[in-house]
Amino acid sequence: MKLSDLHKGDQAIIKKVDAEESLKQRLSSFGVGRGANLTVETYSIKRKTYEIIVDGTMIALRDEEAKKIEVEKI
Repeated sequence: MKLSDLHKGDQAIIKKVDAEESLKQRLSSFGVGRGANLTVETYSIKRKTYEIIVDGTMIALRDEEAKKIEVEKI
């Protein structure tokens, strides 16, 4: 399942980030990486952007970025 498939309030564990190296490094600098727990705080009406919380930090992601993050819902 992809991060983009989750709904507001859902919690998940990141299984894989399937993206180019520069995006992986940027996400990693925010704590978004394999094994991290996240919560979907909210998303825009048409799901163009997502706000997630990882280790107490709120992070905004574009839809195309959210589709590259594989998660397991908990």
